[in-house]
Amino acid sequence: MDLPLRKPGWLDDFRAFIARGNVIDLAVGVVIGAAFTTIVNSLVEDLLNPIIGLLVGGIDFSNLFVVISGERGASLAATRQSGAAVLAVGQFINAVIKFVIVAFAVFWLVRLAKRLYATPEKETGPTRDQMLLQEIRDELRAAREGRPRGPDAP
Repeated sequence: MDLPLRKPGWLDDFRAFIARGNVIDLAVGVVIGAAFTTIVNSLVEDLLNPIIGLLVGGIDFSNLFVVISGERGASLAATRQSGAAVLAVGQFINAVIKFVIVAFAVFWLVRLAKRLYATPEKETGPTRDQMLLQEIRDELRAAREGRPRGPDAP
């Protein structure tokens, strides 16, 4: 006995969605974004944090935390491992710095894309509706001034 299998209605919509170019572009963007995240993480943790830490008195942001309850360990990881509740202030500062860097980079990319893909506006003449309105205006003006009007008028 054959069971009739019905194809769900959304399946064709999903195929059309996947086949569109925007989905491929989005996938490429996600892959590049992941690679960019690695670069930003390295920039923040390996270059910026040591400089900022030096400027504020040798503080290592990645290891800056406040213990709410429990014993403080030698590092954030050790303190968390012991089961203590901590506020990882330094990690939050790192996340904010990373966000600002990514937002700044995206801002410049969008700005560049706008310049590259901007199309100059064409100066066009009046539209058909505008020409019709001008003709009506001229007819009304001529009627007010008592001049002959219409296509046969001189």
